[in-house]
Amino acid sequence: MLKPLVAWWKRKQQERRDALMFERHVVVSFNDEGVTVRYPKGEIQSIEWGSILRVAIETNDSGPWGADVWWLLEGSDKRVSYPQGATGDPEMLGQYSARFSAFKDEQVIMAMACTDNARFVCWERS
Repeated sequence: MLKPLVAWWKRKQQERRDALMFERHVVVSFNDEGVTVRYPKGEIQSIEWGSILRVAIETNDSGPWGADVWWLLEGSDKRVSYPQGATGDPEMLGQYSARFSAFKDEQVIMAMACTDNARFVCWERS
């Protein structure tokens, strides 16, 4: 009876390690012009700071085994997204408050505590 449970738990632990590896292999970077996200399979997403209309976080119920927190930078014709835990993610957090006045830190806090499918708008151009 215990062996199937142990096997299941080990499989779930490996799935989470694999998911974390995915998150860390996504690289988000920025410069004075904008933000670029590079995915492991070669996809590149980019957006200029001035064209961002909204900064949001989407959460989902796939954690702790999947990437359950996603940052979204949305423009009128572009959307850039990256998972929490991406390489460069901590540095980006400081950029949001510095570049977007009235950035809602409380929305970030609420999103990080959420385990459901939800959307949190942290900043929106008026």
